[in-house]
Amino acid sequence: MPLLPDTGYTPSAAELASVDAWFATYDAHSAKREIERMADLAVFPLNLVSDDSAGDGASAQWDREQFIGTMTHVMGDSGDGEITFESVRTPVFLTAAMVVVFTDSVMTTANGETQQLRYADVLIKRGGEWAFQTMIQGGWGDNLR
Repeated sequence: MPLLPDTGYTPSAAELASVDAWFATYDAHSAKREIERMADLAVFPLNLVSDDSAGDGASAQWDREQFIGTMTHVMGDSGDGEITFESVRTPVFLTAAMVVVFTDSVMTTANGETQQLRYADVLIKRGGEWAFQTMIQGGWGDNLR
């Protein structure tokens, strides 16, 4: 496990497991392209942070409809077959209710094409349940303007 920054908060095994369980649910919805169910796991407006083709940083806020429309366009529809993910996640808890999760992932499409992904998500806990509030990934900034 990589050396994590000392945030002053040490999560319990149950808290770490709760983040893993949240991502298992989200990944299952992603694999089946259940975009509405993915949106159910977010807090809107959702913050997005990226960079663009010119190398400049970019950010945006999406409402639920923008998220569903963009993710449907990016991921295709369910008729394209299932997507699988193999991911290694590194959660950095700021408090019991805020965690930044760094992910290294390989996405494989139904036809066997693979894509390496590296991204981070900010999750917050509301009413005892995790929800993602910020998505951070390079290369999407041209789509955020």
